[in-house]
Amino acid sequence: MTHIAPLAVPAASDTPEACGFSPCEGGICAAAGISAAGVSAGFRRNPQRLDLALVAADEPCVTAATFTTNRFCAAPVTVSREHAADGRARAVVLNSGNANASTGEPGLESARAACERVARELGCDADDVLVCSTGVIGVPLPWEPYEAGVPAAVSALAPTAAGAHDAACAVMTTDTYAKEVSLAGDVPQEGGGTVTVHVGGFVKGSGMIQPNMATMLAVLATDAPLTADAARAALSAAVGESFNKVTVDSDMSTNDTCILLATGAAGGEKIDLAHPAYPALAAAVRAACVDLARKIAADGEGATKLVTVTVTGAATDADADTVARAIANSPLVKTAIFGHDANWGRVAAAAGKCGVPFDQYGVDIDFLGVPVCRGGLTVPMDEDDMLRRFEEPEIPITVDLGMGEASTRIWTCDLTRDYVTINGDYRT
Repeated sequence: MTHIAPLAVPAASDTPEACGFSPCEGGICAAAGISAAGVSAGFRRNPQRLDLALVAADEPCVTAATFTTNRFCAAPVTVSREHAADGRARAVVLNSGNANASTGEPGLESARAACERVARELGCDADDVLVCSTGVIGVPLPWEPYEAGVPAAVSALAPTAAGAHDAACAVMTTDTYAKEVSLAGDVPQEGGGTVTVHVGGFVKGSGMIQPNMATMLAVLATDAPLTADAARAALSAAVGESFNKVTVDSDMSTNDTCILLATGAAGGEKIDLAHPAYPALAAAVRAACVDLARKIAADGEGATKLVTVTVTGAATDADADTVARAIANSPLVKTAIFGHDANWGRVAAAAGKCGVPFDQYGVDIDFLGVPVCRGGLTVPMDEDDMLRRFEEPEIPITVDLGMGEASTRIWTCDLTRDYVTINGDYRT
């Protein structure tokens, strides 16, 4: 059999190592000036489940945020969008078990009251508190858990890895584990030398995942002294290449929120868009977001595999994204992966249906690093070898459209029987 080389995949520039950062301990509390806590407040039936998280800076700090574009946006999204408009915040309070979505004026009142309750405990303005919720839609949010839980969370605040982990656990719904990241690296100063800065955060998300702004609920923090413009630019760019490139089931949440707090506690010069440290810091924020985005896809409801769909050779970035998303959202592709079936025809069909123009006889496809289609035609493969490759936790699919130089990646997962069970039983 003639050897055919696998397709070239663009090198990833969003790993910690690529931007000069390394993993470190601490989660969101790796950033100096940040404390976190997670407590059981009573939002969930199980008193053993943590369900109220609090992240607080030592003082109001630079803040950037992105929110869902879903027209059925939840009350906390409306309130947090208002409070984040000035680019400053002191704290973020998050609950699981109830989304406070489609709850009308009472829902808005609850979200605002939650901010006021936290502000009273921390001694700051209510406008300096952001609020997030996740859980069942259309159910009134009870107030009692906030009344008891906020003081408990404030008392439990700690600038430690344990505090960070508890906060990450408190926002979980159908997630099977807490998703955290923390990075450290040295950034240059205009006057010479370097300053060590940190980026940390957590995210929740497992189902109802195809954001168009950020992700389900994500809170990030850095101790770099970013300006407001630099924080907004870094977060926006990071979100576009990470959380907006994840799909579990093509459904966008009503509550999607991503927040970045920049305390400046690392010291050093203010980092604006023109500062020599900005590219490295922005790359670190992107690397943290990519790490969390991949964890969302890998932990998709019922998932057994993380799937990375890479499309190259597209005429435009938009074409690359459309084709990659069509493949990643295809139930036939996702079930084939669950069945360990290297059925590249399902990939080709998904790419061909989405309206992007290309010549089918110019398309090449690799499945699990093995060429399976060249010029739109079958390349014989060793089925036993493919079954062995399916034992890997990550399944790469690469498609070259042969139309140009644009490329992209989308992260998704397989579609299993458990996904149906989890969502069929979600409210019952």
